[in-house]
Amino acid sequence: MTEDEQGRHNKRRRLWWALLALVVVLAVLLVPPLVSVSRYKTRITSLMSASLGRPVRLSQVRVRLLPRPGFVLYDLTVDEDPEFGGEAFLHASTVTASIRLLPLWRGHLQISEISVDEASLNLVRSAAGRWNLESLFKTAATKAGTTPATHAAPPLPYLSATNSRINFKNGAEKLPFSLVATDVSFWQENPGEWRIRLRGQPARTDVSLDLADTGVVELNASAHSAAALSQMPIHLDLEWRDAQLGQLTRLATGSDAGWRGDLRGEVHVDGTPDAATVNTRLRAAGVHRAEFAPVAPMDFDANCGFVYHYATRALEKLVCDSPLGDGHVRIAGDLPATNTAPQLPATPRVSVELDRVPVGAALDALRTVRSGVGSDLEAAGTASGKISYAALAAPGSEAKMPAKSYPAKKGAAAARPAGPLSGSITVDGLQLRGDGLASPIVVPKFVLAPSVVASEQQQALVSSVAVPLGGTTPLALNVRLGVAGYQVTARGAASIARSREVAHATGIKQAAALDALAGDPLTVDLLAQGPWLPVEDVSSDNTPPSEIVTAAAAPAPHSTIAGPAKTRPIPVSTDVPATDSLSGTVTLHNANWKADYLASHVEIATATLHLDGAVSDWDPIDFTYGPLKGTATLSVPAGCDAPASCPVRFQVAFGDLDAATVQTAILGARQKGTLLSDLINRLHPASSPQWPSLEGTVTADSLVLGPLTLKNVKAGVNLQPATTEIASLDAALLGGSLHATGQFESGDKPYYELSGDFAKIDPAAVGELLGETWRGGTFAANGKIELSGFTSDDLASSAKGTLHFEWRHGALAGDPSAPADLARFDRWTADAIVAKGKIALDKNEVAVGSRKRTVDASVTLEEPPKVTFPAPKPAQAKKP
Repeated sequence: MTEDEQGRHNKRRRLWWALLALVVVLAVLLVPPLVSVSRYKTRITSLMSASLGRPVRLSQVRVRLLPRPGFVLYDLTVDEDPEFGGEAFLHASTVTASIRLLPLWRGHLQISEISVDEASLNLVRSAAGRWNLESLFKTAATKAGTTPATHAAPPLPYLSATNSRINFKNGAEKLPFSLVATDVSFWQENPGEWRIRLRGQPARTDVSLDLADTGVVELNASAHSAAALSQMPIHLDLEWRDAQLGQLTRLATGSDAGWRGDLRGEVHVDGTPDAATVNTRLRAAGVHRAEFAPVAPMDFDANCGFVYHYATRALEKLVCDSPLGDGHVRIAGDLPATNTAPQLPATPRVSVELDRVPVGAALDALRTVRSGVGSDLEAAGTASGKISYAALAAPGSEAKMPAKSYPAKKGAAAARPAGPLSGSITVDGLQLRGDGLASPIVVPKFVLAPSVVASEQQQALVSSVAVPLGGTTPLALNVRLGVAGYQVTARGAASIARSREVAHATGIKQAAALDALAGDPLTVDLLAQGPWLPVEDVSSDNTPPSEIVTAAAAPAPHSTIAGPAKTRPIPVSTDVPATDSLSGTVTLHNANWKADYLASHVEIATATLHLDGAVSDWDPIDFTYGPLKGTATLSVPAGCDAPASCPVRFQVAFGDLDAATVQTAILGARQKGTLLSDLINRLHPASSPQWPSLEGTVTADSLVLGPLTLKNVKAGVNLQPATTEIASLDAALLGGSLHATGQFESGDKPYYELSGDFAKIDPAAVGELLGETWRGGTFAANGKIELSGFTSDDLASSAKGTLHFEWRHGALAGDPSAPADLARFDRWTADAIVAKGKIALDKNEVAVGSRKRTVDASVTLEEPPKVTFPAPKPAQAKKP
């Protein structure tokens, strides 16, 4: 072809393209207005409804020619099958429906593709266990050439959705789980073959999640037509990658369980819904708790395979393998749901086989799912063995267990097992070290084997271990491990030092009670139990734990611990409690206890600690503190977030006390700069340590305060770090009674504030105190005083306050300086002012018959106190 011919050819081609473009433009401008959209609205709706097998509604339709001929649909709603509720199956504000051109030339309208953006799709599971997608697959299967060619149904259009949301419902209840930013496609690859492709991010609507860490879910699946849905061949590949464990726990439970690490899961399914071969792989890297980063985080790569039967929800030929450290774990079994399938085993069977699995891996797993276990605690040793579970057939059932599971004894009938578990696991060379343990805890060998531990024929893995912990004999541990939880009983003797190390290493909350103790070995009788995964939210305070956590590890029958007369029984239940609990007793002998806020040690002859989970009670405590001897009880609440709202409660009882003895024992010397000053400085709010929150009572048979003796003393005390409140002080005093309140505040000098009421005071006893001879009826008084300082001189000189008293039918005798009006009177009332080391009368009135007088008097605050009556003023001569 010459250049001229080539030029003419190119010119003609450009002309044809220009004419085609002109036609397209004219079609775009002229054809849409000429098309009757209302004519096609009903047709489009019926076509989509027939394709999807669901009622379809839309509000408006517009014609679109570019880039492909089709329609734009507005407010599309695909109704739900009534079996799955009344909420729409699919809703989208804008939908694009592309049409097939060839059928259109023949006068038939067929939709080739339906695409939506930002749609909302509901996946619903009914109470019968069916999903609302099943009817869609049934509709597609029906259209796969099952109708005659002359009456062929419209083919299923290509369905696609971008940037959409998939919600999950359980019946009428919408679950908080969903897939967001989802792209999903559903189309017919070949006649009778359908494909599904999905990509989205898991989300939860009721919590705030970092979606970047919830990972990405990708699904690719295909299905082929069959006579019945249960026989439809399927192939499915599901992958969940780039997931972070902390966000996954928030996604699954609504709160962060404190796990960290990367997770990736795969699921591959081949077969039919009635018999699907499933292979899974779960890989985790860097698994650890958020509060510590171990030297070697836990990694695992588990592969599982099984055959799943959707109709019966049954599993068979389950095999899971995973290397773990230098060992290996294998799980195998069959889990039929019913006995309706003769080809399946009649009862569930599962076995777990361990081959030289490191005990350290079990410790890492425990530390990963539970907080509180010491991050520096290390474990050595291996575990090997096999545990099998074979559910017993129901009475009257024809299903029987294999003969090999029940070996017959020679000369006897075959023995029926006590429970469904059999086998054993042997742990060799167990050593626990680190995390404050001065020396390793060594257990050369022990065996975990199934045993019936309750009358209900429940089983758990049980073992008895003797652990030397510094006592005269090893501590006996009985361990029971179930699927849902654990129980450990400890009985015997253990040194305080080793007990303290073990308590801190295992994360026991009451471990701090041992920090300030020293002395002879403890006698312990304890039960520790709890779930492997604590329940975070209990729906009702009245709901028993048995209804919250499924029982798995059945303990021994209800038993009582040996110990003192006040020892409480340990309630051993067949249910696993919702949270960890520690109950039982710990008995001390010849111990001493030192708190930073006390001047010296407290010597304890004997004391018993009762634990019941909610409160730790020390009862009784026989103690000596310097020259003071007494008995006490102490109640310490457990797990209190605000110590001020749940203070430690105590009761202390003494015999006869002398204030000087108390002062020597508690405050030391009485001079500034010595032990008393040091103690007060330690009690200062800005100093450390501070007193804990304490609330309780102190009683004494008698308390000698210099010349005064208080009898049957009972004081209610509320001790805070900066303030001590005397809520009440009641005692017998001077033949009458005293009721007082007050408070103490620390500072540069201790400050006291006291208010008291005196009733039925014997004047003879008061006169004897003052070196006077007083007699007559009893009197009453009340007053308030403030004072500060370290010594008695400081206290007396700083005292200030008021005092009021009333005395009827009294007499002062034997004091020539007393005014004559006080020799005998009917009533004496007075207000006094306390200041400058004295109590001086202010307003007062002495009544003798109808005559009323005032007197002057004062009492010097010294030892002993002294009353003074000033000489009467001489009468002045009358002026002439």
